[in-house]
Amino acid sequence: MSSELKFSSEVQGYTNDLYKKIEGSIPKIEWPTIAPYIYEINKLKKEKGITILAHNYQAPEIFYGVADIVGDSLGLAIDGSKVKTDTILMCGVHFMAETAKIMSPEKKILLPDLSAGCSLAESITAEDVRKLKKKHPGVPVVTYVNTSADVKAETDICCTSANAVKIVESLNVDEVIFLPDEYLAKYVSTKTKVKIISWKGKCEVHEQFTENEITELRERYPNLKVVSHPECPPDVIKASDFTGSTGSMIDYVKKSKDKDIFLVTECSMSDNVQVENPHINFVKPCNLCPHMKKITLQKILNSLKEEKNIIEIDKEIISKARGSIEKMIAVGR
Repeated sequence: MSSELKFSSEVQGYTNDLYKKIEGSIPKIEWPTIAPYIYEINKLKKEKGITILAHNYQAPEIFYGVADIVGDSLGLAIDGSKVKTDTILMCGVHFMAETAKIMSPEKKILLPDLSAGCSLAESITAEDVRKLKKKHPGVPVVTYVNTSADVKAETDICCTSANAVKIVESLNVDEVIFLPDEYLAKYVSTKTKVKIISWKGKCEVHEQFTENEITELRERYPNLKVVSHPECPPDVIKASDFTGSTGSMIDYVKKSKDKDIFLVTECSMSDNVQVENPHINFVKPCNLCPHMKKITLQKILNSLKEEKNIIEIDKEIISKARGSIEKMIAVGR
């Protein structure tokens, strides 16, 4: 990190309460190199009138230290459309920044690292969707929000992991093309009689978890509650006590009286949820998203200074993609 930023008494005073909140996730020896960035970012975003959005998978120093709005990808895009600032900086991956642009076409959307991708979003292209529609004429396309703007533009209606079943059943058809997450598609197929035509996309973080891992953890923690995301493999979901979207997982934890919980999802989310639930022991076989971790405090500060890495999307693509999202919102989030 830059030698220009110093851990001064002013920085220490500004960030002291924040560190007390997240000290369980960041060693004290590292804080003097982190705190100056938090101080400078918060100062600069106010000076320039820029709103910072951060996904649940961002590291605690970003999630709690510099973000104005936190949440899942769709929630961030919708909440971002309501802010008064003309510029938004997205601490997330590329498709999330695109979704923010779709929902706020008049705003400037910045992404600190344009190479921050997603295995799910990159598993399918707009041309792939067009080919599927030709192969299955008349079958509606339901697409997970974890996709590019081009793919959303070829979609009849979008969905999230929270409302996927509701969206599928709202179409009143016998079959749908469900893209791109194979595991989420399998999960949905267990909750509906609608035939699901799926794709082979997978989240590289969630697919790493295994049933054996859960079995071994239960031996070490007899009262362990396992809470998984539907992007996980079917055997992991079967071995879990609860499966739900990111928001549902967080709500489960908030209401839980259990001592030991394993959130089967990206590791930083466990860190962030633990800050608000210090009484719970979060078991963390840690799987990190390499794309999310490309977003760092240093890159955020540079992005604020330079206002580069602007998300640009063709107006026609925005219009079509927005239509698929708005249809979903009309059914219910």
